[in-house]
Amino acid sequence: MAPVGTASNFDNAALQARQRLQGAAGPMALVRNAKVFGIACFACLGGLLYGYNQGVFSGVLAMKNFNKHMGVYTSDQTKKGWLTSIFELGAWLGTLYSGFLAEILSRKYAILINTGIFIIGVVIQTTGVTSAGASSILGGRFITGMGVGSLSMIVPMYNAECAPPEVRGGLVGLQQLAITTGIMIAFWIDYGTNFIGGTGDSQSEAAWLVPLCLQLAPALILGIGILFMPFSPRWLVHHGREAEARKTLASLRGLSSDHELIELEYMEIRAQSMFEKRTVAEHFPHLADGSAMSTIKLQFVAVASLFKSKPMLRRVALATITMFFQQWTGINAILYYAPQIFGGLGLSSTSTSLLATGVVGIVMWLATFPAVAYVDKLGRKPILISGAIGMGACHLIVAGIMGSFQYDWPHHVGAGWAAIVMVWLFVVFFGYSWGPCAWIVIAEIWPISQRPYGIALGASSNWMNNFIVGQVTPDMFTGITYGTFILFGILIMMGAAFIFFFFPETKGLSLEEMDILFGSVGVAAADAERMREINREVGLDNAVRNASVDHTSGLEKPVLDEKIAHTDSD
Repeated sequence: MAPVGTASNFDNAALQARQRLQGAAGPMALVRNAKVFGIACFACLGGLLYGYNQGVFSGVLAMKNFNKHMGVYTSDQTKKGWLTSIFELGAWLGTLYSGFLAEILSRKYAILINTGIFIIGVVIQTTGVTSAGASSILGGRFITGMGVGSLSMIVPMYNAECAPPEVRGGLVGLQQLAITTGIMIAFWIDYGTNFIGGTGDSQSEAAWLVPLCLQLAPALILGIGILFMPFSPRWLVHHGREAEARKTLASLRGLSSDHELIELEYMEIRAQSMFEKRTVAEHFPHLADGSAMSTIKLQFVAVASLFKSKPMLRRVALATITMFFQQWTGINAILYYAPQIFGGLGLSSTSTSLLATGVVGIVMWLATFPAVAYVDKLGRKPILISGAIGMGACHLIVAGIMGSFQYDWPHHVGAGWAAIVMVWLFVVFFGYSWGPCAWIVIAEIWPISQRPYGIALGASSNWMNNFIVGQVTPDMFTGITYGTFILFGILIMMGAAFIFFFFPETKGLSLEEMDILFGSVGVAAADAERMREINREVGLDNAVRNASVDHTSGLEKPVLDEKIAHTDSD
């Protein structure tokens, strides 16, 4: 099992106090936090854009009129891979600048800017109907990918920073629910528009232009609506807008500004922010003036710092390797090339393949709901492990069926449908596990000052591996056929082992308490002393002392006083 950081007496007392005040996790916690839930749902329109763009292109690739306009880019398997994967390459670039944008301009305005980038990319794609053809699709998908890649990092960060600990996992997991909703909608829109003008040579250009244009609607709603959403309270505190942060925090929780829980959560956020600023002032005094240029320079310092200590390196490894395994589950190979895969499993008709692809969207969407409702109750680790084992088994079964009957599907129709059912079941396992939980993990494990860059690093790993999978999948299906499923199956089984041995459970902890879990609080004596001074300065030690008294459990105030008094010796 993975080692975890040892919490001080003060940290343990703070955790006990919050757990008493915040209530239990689970579906009812979402009801208690209805306002935060609504804001998170709206912000997740960014995930809807991601999912829709993922799903829509698999159906478009199968349409005859689109193939006419693209020429060699759909007949040559390597070029076909580029037509698909250029989106992921743009998304990878988007993750690289997203951390800087989110820190300098706020999570809120970063979402607005990237929505604008997404819209520009979609408009360029629609010019593919002209003689520009593949060039417009390539350029438009790259720009659209930039916006989506940045949103894929910023939206879960925004939701994580607005959410209370007991529903944080569920609200961050909404990102995956939004993605699967977008995929499902796109698959069925593709299935419907495929019949515009007929499915043969007479097919209309509208068959693929309509689904591409429709993604502008949620983008415009997100771009306008985000102007009315609150700033992240943690970003506000970190940028000196403390009164606004406290007011926003109280509004998000539906409590008064002087409520005990608001007081405790606000002081923890403020103490962590002060600690990070003072640490920067000590180590990089020339960059501590808060100017825009110093902030930009500090971004590079923050990224470099992720690799300079063992606790932070553990977080880097967890985020990047988790996202590596998420992509090499083969999920995006299926989402991007589902009609081709189902055709290879015996469904010769394009319409029937698109229909089977539509079922993929439905089962993935349905499978995401349990994760949103129960991830904070069951924990991340068991969900990830069970999902990986299930996906690996499905891949190996499909490989066995395909290896036995791929050259004679007409005489083994039942075997073909059995393989298709295994693909659908694979999507179920992914939908409740690695889909939402991987994003939850990379959104919640970082300290305030390094969260934008840590999430960007994890998302960068996601998109780079996504790009590689999208690029090589057409050639893999052509060259090694059923060996593709064997490769995916072995890799995700390795992912299950990685989670079992190296992943520390993170459910129920506040964002600030992640430092405890990864052993980066109090590692150096100077840092520990600075944190103690700040706790006393902001009054957090008194707040914990008062909030933690629970007479029903027999825990008396003198006991807590003794615990906190021993903090200096930890």
